[in-house]
Order: sequence, then structure tokens, then C-alpha cells
Amino acid sequence: MMKLYTPPSKSHKGQNGKLLMVSGSQLFHSSSLWALIVASRIVDMVFYSSVPENNKLVQSLKKEFRNGIVVPRSKIKNYIDEADCVLIGPGLPRSSGKEKGDDDTGLLTSSLLKKYPDKKWVIDGGSLQTINPSIIPQNAILTPHTREFEILFKVKGSKSTVREMAKKYKCVILLKGPVDIVSNGSKTVEIKGGNAGMTKGGTGDVLAGLVASLYCKNDAFSSAVLGSKINKKAGDSLFKKVGYYFNASDLANEIPRILSKVIKDT
Repeated sequence: MMKLYTPPSKSHKGQNGKLLMVSGSQLFHSSSLWALIVASRIVDMVFYSSVPENNKLVQSLKKEFRNGIVVPRSKIKNYIDEADCVLIGPGLPRSSGKEKGDDDTGLLTSSLLKKYPDKKWVIDGGSLQTINPSIIPQNAILTPHTREFEILFKVKGSKSTVREMAKKYKCVILLKGPVDIVSNGSKTVEIKGGNAGMTKGGTGDVLAGLVASLYCKNDAFSSAVLGSKINKKAGDSLFKKVGYYFNASDLANEIPRILSKVIKDT
């Protein structure tokens, strides 16, 4: 936590992180919104790019989305250079075939990763299930659950395989589970905590938004480790209040309080 970037008192809007999100589909509306909720509370600016239906929905939520811009998919490339980090995958269709009204996830993800290999990337959800690992940019953060890890790397997720794949592809992997495993190939940590309330849909999207927000101004390994720890602490905090009976929106709203407390106590 001592390494965590905190906004200087005299900073101006835009200096404390700009995140581009490429996420959401006609089927998965809420996935991108959960990531957006947590990101908009941490970074100065979020560029949100989804399908037209989701873009319209976010435009109607300006009370929550004060410091952000809704970006049509056709204009993504106009904002990548300005963004400190790009989150891609939450809520994108989980097949390579183009679905009605949606982009082909595999083609969209691959084209962007290949064109901007030096960008800070956080790859999640549908993108993890439709790309070839050979195109993973160096220093990207991957946030798979166990099934996504197996689909991408063709091996079962474990401490040793997470370390092996992170080293092979020069990236950081955060394997989500009851015990998260984070590795950059040389350093590997296991992060305990959380509870069964965090198995609900959308909690992984919240984590992706948190990690990407941290990665805007921090290094990849620290962002993944701190994101995992803060996410689990938020889940444990909610468990003390309501037991298992909370959802992804509750988790996204609890994270800023936990993040503030952790910084204050450090």
C-alpha cells in the first residue's frame, strides 16, 4: 500500500488517471456498468465505449458518470492515445462469431492489442475467451477466472501454471478464486479473503474496473495485488453488515470506502 498512487492536493482533472473501457454487449449490459461505477470513483476520466444501447444508458446516468465521455466503438482509436490504461472484455460476447448488433470480440480485441502493444492493458471476460495468448502485450494484466484461464492457456489454473504463463507471456495474471493468485512470472502471491457472497454475477467485472483504475497510475503487479486485496476486503466488510446478501453494485460502492480507509491506515 505504501506504493499506491494518491492524487496530489494541487492536481488538476485528468492528472490522476484516464481509463478507456471497451466493454458490454446487447446481452451483457450490467457487466460494463459495474466496472464503470468503480472506475468513475477512482480515476479522473473514463472513456466508455460500448454498443449503442449501453452508451445511451450511460448517458442517462450522468449523475454517477460526471467525469466521463461516451465513445462510439467507431471512435475508440481516437481515445486510446489519451488514456493511461485500457480495460477490454467485461461483458463482450463470449464467442468469436459476431452476434446481432455486437462487434466480433476476437477481432476487436486482437486488432487493438496488435496495434497498441505498448499501451497499458487489462484484459478480462469475453476478450480472454476469444484471443490467442501469443498477442498478449507485455505488462498487460489478465484477470481470468479458472475457466477463462483454461480456455486461454489450455492448462488448468494453479499457482505453478499461473507463474509459468505469466513468465512465458511477460504479463501479470490475476487468477480469481476463493484464494486469488497473482504473478508476474518472478513474484507470485496468494491473496485470501472474501466470501461466498462474491460468487454473484458481476463481482469479477467490479474487480476488473478496480484493477484497471489502479493500473492507470501504478505498476502492473502492484495494481493486480492491491486490486485483489481491496476487492476482498470490501466483500468481507459487506459480509459483516449483511452476510452473503449483497450484490455487485454493493461491492462497487463499498470499494471506495475500503480504499480510503486502507490509505488512511497506511
